[in-house]
Amino acid sequence: MTNALPPLSGVANEEAGDEAPRRGSSGLKYALSKIGGALISLVMVIILGFFAFKILPGDPVAKMAREGNLSAEQVEHLRHSLGLDKSLWGQFWDYLGNVFTLQFGESYVYKQSVSSLIGEYFWNTILLTGTAAVIAIALGLWLGQRSAWKRGSFFDKITSGTSLVLWSVPTFWLALLLLMVFGGVLQWFPTGGMMSPNPPTDWLDRVVDVASHMVLPVITMVAVVYAQYVMVMRASLIEEMREDYLTTARGKGLREDLVRTRHAVPNALLPTVTLVFMHIGGLIAGAVTVEAVFSWPGLGKLTFAAVTGPDLPLLQGTFVVFSAIIIVMNLLADFIYRLLDPRVRTS
Repeated sequence: MTNALPPLSGVANEEAGDEAPRRGSSGLKYALSKIGGALISLVMVIILGFFAFKILPGDPVAKMAREGNLSAEQVEHLRHSLGLDKSLWGQFWDYLGNVFTLQFGESYVYKQSVSSLIGEYFWNTILLTGTAAVIAIALGLWLGQRSAWKRGSFFDKITSGTSLVLWSVPTFWLALLLLMVFGGVLQWFPTGGMMSPNPPTDWLDRVVDVASHMVLPVITMVAVVYAQYVMVMRASLIEEMREDYLTTARGKGLREDLVRTRHAVPNALLPTVTLVFMHIGGLIAGAVTVEAVFSWPGLGKLTFAAVTGPDLPLLQGTFVVFSAIIIVMNLLADFIYRLLDPRVRTS
């Protein structure tokens, strides 16, 4: 017996030692595969960002020539200065150089670098979409878990019905409706912009001024997004309510509120993690409609102005930035989901 113990212990230690590297290498392999997939997606986005906008109708040089009454020689000089007289592949290499140096070229309309324009408008979009995302996530998850716990009740029917209706409403239609009713007829809130034409000088009054301009666009973005969190959270929690561990928790004497908040809701939150991060990226990219309707000075309004140009460098720059944000958010969702769910780590 004593002679047999050391080999068994050694085998156990050897197996434990093998298991740790396997788990570590599995985690590293998972991270590398996800990062590699994200990089491939980003490369495809960069390539698509050039060729997709090249097939758009309209010649920016011809439009600028009509607006400026340029002669034929001036038109050719303008085309040469913009690099549009080069071959398609020559323009593509110039585009790649601008992307990888994070300059994105010079805007045809604004006559400044696209990177400086994006930097100027980026934080305005983050302010608007970040506020909308926090409200939508908190509201959607709270209503979803309450609706699931009271499944079939009047509260559940009203919550689910309202969520489905708002989910199906087109964003631009809801934005215009809120603009006409609360900005035009009732005149409760400003109809556009980020600040008043003559903004107050006191910092607190400026904050209130900006907040009043945010109300309608934030309500629009929250209304069309929060419903997805409601429905996913509701479905996840209803599925968790069938599990045996909740019966065990009740058998220990826990109140229903504690059973829900300590046991059911944390497990039901797992499927919503990916959705939350995906929609944070999508919410930023989807700000084009809302910012255009409410004249909010962000990347969405900048993109809308670039489309009407057509301002190709600005379109390509905003497209790459929006797509990169979505890719990064999806990558974070994959990592956080693996961190929260041990079943993914051991698979």
